[in-house]
Amino acid sequence: MARAADKAGRTSVWLESRAHRRRGGGQPSGLDRDRIIEVSVRLLDAEGLAKFSMRRLAGELNVTAMSVYWYVDTKDDLLELALDAVMGEMRLPDPDSGEDWREQVRALAREYRTLLVRHPWVSALVGVFLNIGPHNLAFSRVVQRVVRGTGMPAQRLTSTISAVFQFVYGYGTLEGHLATRAAAGGMTVDEYFQEALSTVSEAPQAADVIKESQEIMAARGGDTVAEMLERDFEFALELLIAGIEAMVARG
Repeated sequence: MARAADKAGRTSVWLESRAHRRRGGGQPSGLDRDRIIEVSVRLLDAEGLAKFSMRRLAGELNVTAMSVYWYVDTKDDLLELALDAVMGEMRLPDPDSGEDWREQVRALAREYRTLLVRHPWVSALVGVFLNIGPHNLAFSRVVQRVVRGTGMPAQRLTSTISAVFQFVYGYGTLEGHLATRAAAGGMTVDEYFQEALSTVSEAPQAADVIKESQEIMAARGGDTVAEMLERDFEFALELLIAGIEAMVARG
C-alpha cells in the first residue's frame, strides 16, 4: 500500500530537481544522460512500453543497472525524460511569423500526429506525467499562442485546443496501435488490414456493418491504408478548422 501511495503521489522529475542529478561517486565510464535517454527511446520504439525495464536498458548499454541509476532515481524519471526528449522532434511554427493561423494549426496537428505514430508508447504516457519538460512546454506555448490567434474568445481557448489536439491524440494513438499490431504479426499495415477485414467479414452479425463500411471506404478512395488514413485525417482537420471559423464568426 505504501508503494502505491508513493507512486500516486509522485509529481515530476522536472519539479524535484532530478532531471540533471548526478549521484556521488565515480561516473560510470562511457555513459551520459543523453545517451541513456537516446537508447531508452530506441528500445521503447522497438519493443514497447510493457517490455521496457532498467535491466533491459542496462543490457543494451552494456553496463550494470546500478550504473543507470547513477543518472536517474527511478524508471518513471527516465520515462518522463524520454517523453520530453521525443517532444523535441516536432517542428513548431513561429506564432510571430505572420503566417495564417489555419496553416499553423495544420502544421501543429500534423507534427503531433507524426510523433504519436512514430513513437506509439508516447500516447500511454501523456497524462500519466505532468509533461512540464522544456520541449513539451515549448509545444504547449506555441499551441496556446496559435489558438489565441484564431480570434476565439479567451473563455473558449481551452475548448478549442481540446477539440483539435484531443482529436489528433486519438487519431495518432489508434494509427500507432495499428502499425504496432501489424509489425507484431510480421505484416505490413495493408496486409494486416486485409486480414482483419477478412476475419471480421466471417462473422454473420457483422455482415451489414462490414458491407456499409466497405461502401463508405470505396467512396472515400485510396489504394493503401496510409492513403486512407491521410485523407481521413486531413478532412477531419479541415472540419475542425471550419468549425473554429464558424464559431469566431458567430461571435
